[in-house]
Amino acid sequence: MARRVSSPATQTVFRDDPYATSCEATVLAVNEIGGIIMDRSVFYPTGGGQPGDSGVLTTSTGDTITIATTVKGRDEDGGPDVLVHVPAEGQSPIAPGTPVTAEIDWNRRHKMMQVHTCLHLLSAVVPFPVTGGQVGEGKGRLDFAIPENNLDKDVITAELNRLIATDSPVGDDWITDAELAANPELVKTMSVQPPTGAGRVRLIRIEGLDLQPCGGTHVGRTGEIGPVTVTKIESKGRQNRRVAITLNDNN
Repeated sequence: MARRVSSPATQTVFRDDPYATSCEATVLAVNEIGGIIMDRSVFYPTGGGQPGDSGVLTTSTGDTITIATTVKGRDEDGGPDVLVHVPAEGQSPIAPGTPVTAEIDWNRRHKMMQVHTCLHLLSAVVPFPVTGGQVGEGKGRLDFAIPENNLDKDVITAELNRLIATDSPVGDDWITDAELAANPELVKTMSVQPPTGAGRVRLIRIEGLDLQPCGGTHVGRTGEIGPVTVTKIESKGRQNRRVAITLNDNN
């Protein structure tokens, strides 16, 4: 986690619209290690196995700052969450109060949206507890708690592509912390629990196929994922199996 700063909570544009590629924003602060905090952002921060967005900030005079990644920060007094945009090395400093246009690397983000939604489908195809996972640019993986290593790459690939081809809608719902506590089966991940304490938890619903807590960005329909391939199934310990997938058009 980034060092803490004192700023209002960042308005998360990506939460309302994962297809937003840019937004107008104002720099509120720059922390002691150069991280840029703005009043609003389209940049998704690292979390839930999904890497933070990269992109560029452009000022009204045409100056640009390349953003290497985005992470979560927190007010120094335990206040609201902020997003910290981490500049690439060698970038010029920017002053608080500067208005900017914030634009993400959309091609990279979209591939991660495709992969993230595909991994939700993978957790439905392989109905075992998830012990870990990682979303990448065009590829990803989930680890499952499975005693026997009897998973078949071709079978899983075929079922994943069947579900993708249903072109099912993907959307989000919200439930209270209490409702989540009363329905623990919604949580598939063993190592990472969904954030609670804010009063409500976001669920990603793939209509008729999957429902689970998630804060990441996703495509609007499964058909947008496109064909995929299970590239590898590995044993990672006595009862841990890693299933890796890739988008077939990952180029």
